[in-house]
Amino acid sequence: MLQPCQTQPAPGNTGRSGQTFYSIRVADPPTGLPEVTLENPTHVQGFQAVRASRFPVPLFELDTYLARIGWTGRRVPTLDTLNVLTRAHMSAIPFENLDVLLGRGVKVDLDSIFAKLVLARRGGYCFEHATLFHAVLEQFGFRARTHAARVVMIVPRTEAPRTHMLISLEIDGRPIVVDPGFGGHGPLVPVPLVAGMDVRDGTDRYRFVREHDEWVLQAEIDGRMVSLWTSTLEPLQPVDVVMANHYVSTFPDSPFVNRLMLRAITNGARTSVMNRDVTVRRAAEATKYQLADRAALRSLLARDFGFDLDLESLRVPSVPEWK
Repeated sequence: MLQPCQTQPAPGNTGRSGQTFYSIRVADPPTGLPEVTLENPTHVQGFQAVRASRFPVPLFELDTYLARIGWTGRRVPTLDTLNVLTRAHMSAIPFENLDVLLGRGVKVDLDSIFAKLVLARRGGYCFEHATLFHAVLEQFGFRARTHAARVVMIVPRTEAPRTHMLISLEIDGRPIVVDPGFGGHGPLVPVPLVAGMDVRDGTDRYRFVREHDEWVLQAEIDGRMVSLWTSTLEPLQPVDVVMANHYVSTFPDSPFVNRLMLRAITNGARTSVMNRDVTVRRAAEATKYQLADRAALRSLLARDFGFDLDLESLRVPSVPEWK
């Protein structure tokens, strides 16, 4: 888990001396660590074990993350920064649940997430995205909080567990929500926490409404507003993340255990995958096709998601050919 520390701002950081930051690596690691490669992302686990025993300093490093998402802007906690940073993160780091379907499991401590999403250039789901992005926002000087939500796109609120993770923060006294790990129709922009206020991003439209004394995020899908998730926005504790992640990644009826779910933002298009069905949305136009086999999926990952994986052991219970 992260441990706050008192530190001096890094060169170019506008933070105040003595402000609480997340611990970051301040020296090069010892030589001899296994190389984390795109071709063999399973090296991440070995890298973590060796690093933990020989270099017990948190792995998270802001400069490396910013290089991963192509960020070259100023590190100041403003709304303009948040807008660009959110889109850059979601465009560079895809949404995916492949490790669950490969039988590898998912770790939600910051070091494991950083090794996977940044060093191995993989993607992840909400707990991974939100944990990483929250740490980044804190480094930029934002005062951010994490929350849990019930995803209600498919099932009613009474049947939806609190298994989604999102982030809220305030800028100039105005509450704002960012949701880097929703996947699918999740917003690429911050959404003000104001009931009924539409936010447009190209052809996309989002808003919050109040229902059951909770905040509900809605998105326009096929011409109508659809509720994505609902939340009380009470603070989320680290143990809640561990418990929810365990449920999501291991419970036999969990959608993440039974379905392949992917999303990538590339060249102005949003590529979404549900099992073998692929949808590529570019502005108001959508192209759909079906993956023929695991080889076709692997090619799609390399082309649109930016990484390569051996998928021979992939098991997707809801796809008869991939059980």
